[in-house]
Amino acid sequence: MYFCDFGKEVKKKLIDINQSQSWLMHQVNEKTGLYIDSGYLYKILSGTRNAPKIKDAICEILNISGENQNTS
Repeated sequence: MYFCDFGKEVKKKLIDINQSQSWLMHQVNEKTGLYIDSGYLYKILSGTRNAPKIKDAICEILNISGENQNTS
C-alpha cells in the first residue's frame, strides 16, 4: 500500500489514539454529512483523490496540522 504524506500522518495519528479507519469514517460523516467509505478513504490517504472538505474534517477530528495535505 502506498500512502502520501497526508495519509501517513493520518494513519500514525489513528495508531496513536488507538482508533480505526471505520471510526474516522463515521466521525467524518457526522461532522460533514458527507458519505465516505473505505475505498474513498483509501483514495484520499493514497493521494489519488483530492477531497478538501473531507481532508479538513479529518485534520480537525484528529487534531493534526494538515500541512502534509499534498497528494504526492
